[in-house]
Amino acid sequence: MLRRLILAFSAKSELNWQAECLTGPARVLDGDTIVVAGERVRLHGIDAPELSQTFWCQGRELECGAMAMAALETLVAGVTLRCVGVERDWHGRLVAKAFSSNGIDVGRRLVSAGWALAYRRFSMDYVAAEEEAQRAKRGLWRGSFTMPWEWPAATASEQQTVVPLSARARR
Repeated sequence: MLRRLILAFSAKSELNWQAECLTGPARVLDGDTIVVAGERVRLHGIDAPELSQTFWCQGRELECGAMAMAALETLVAGVTLRCVGVERDWHGRLVAKAFSSNGIDVGRRLVSAGWALAYRRFSMDYVAAEEEAQRAKRGLWRGSFTMPWEWPAATASEQQTVVPLSARARR
């Protein structure tokens, strides 16, 4: 019985995201997550720094998570987005590509500006945009940083070893 319920739920969820297309203004939660039409949407194919994440740029530790969020807020301010569902993640969020009303791919724009990275584990769509941002030293590429998908583990490791900020090596 439980197995049938799980299979039925999985099939229903799969059909829902495939057919799902959301439209409306966006509220930004972090550098790669927005809310559109009351639904949490994780931007497909990118990974942005966590809100608490920092990076080293010109000898200073800066809040790159907040900077990535601000970049996304600027991109979507006053714009109606069309989010096309790709899948649902393990949090139940819709994973989607987001496009502005004039056809700009929001994920591509964030990666090209250097405030998000191509999330190769899930998509190769934005690799060229990331390489361009890296060559031009835009956004995160102006300094040194921990890959967003490695940040939680790196943060936990730093907390366990308790290395003073002034003694940390550049990331």
